[in-house]
Amino acid sequence: MPAPHLVLIPGLLCTRELYAAQVGALAHQASITIADHRRSDTMAAIARDILANAPERFALAGLSMGGYIAFEILRQAPERVERLALLDTSPRPDLPEQTENRLRLVALAEKRGVASAAREMFPKLVAPARQNDPALSAAFLRMSEETGSEAFARQQRAIAARADPRPPPAPPAPPPLAPAGAGAPPPPPPLSVEMSTAIPASRLAVVPHAGHLSTLEEPAAVTTELRAWLGA
Repeated sequence: MPAPHLVLIPGLLCTRELYAAQVGALAHQASITIADHRRSDTMAAIARDILANAPERFALAGLSMGGYIAFEILRQAPERVERLALLDTSPRPDLPEQTENRLRLVALAEKRGVASAAREMFPKLVAPARQNDPALSAAFLRMSEETGSEAFARQQRAIAARADPRPPPAPPAPPPLAPAGAGAPPPPPPLSVEMSTAIPASRLAVVPHAGHLSTLEEPAAVTTELRAWLGA
């Protein structure tokens, strides 16, 4: 039997490095594609781009912004998604103050470079114990530089204008997986609980000692959850 296809969607300002540990560990279990979400500035267009380059049928996992895109992919082509994992994402659209902050960060990136925005964002994306972790900070800065200010602006516009995914589209079988870091916001665990409760039969997997970048902070724990999900 051929290996299943797995499409991984990174988060905001993140690239394939976000999933480096998972790609290495799961390569024997699935044929893996890392989606590129940097070229368009609406969720609908990003989803179309990914679908145009994805296999006909695939397992789908997205972290944070990647989860928002996954909801849109389910809207556009639910028949192509065999299984779904939503990592450290939120079921809610932006509040006005969140959109205002996104636009402020875009202006900062345009004025002082994307690394300036990334440095401000980083402490809020990881568990408190990892906020001064030089290797983790360097990885996020590398991904932000690879993304660039223009793509960052497109991503933020897409996120700010995204539709409310509640109630979520009908999920594929087997039941969706929703890993969530339990170390720092965003999103706080209650949002992950809300999302998993709203999706029928989904399973919430809490990843201790991780924040929003759980695949980098606690790669072994996240990989274990994804391996079981792929094999279900």
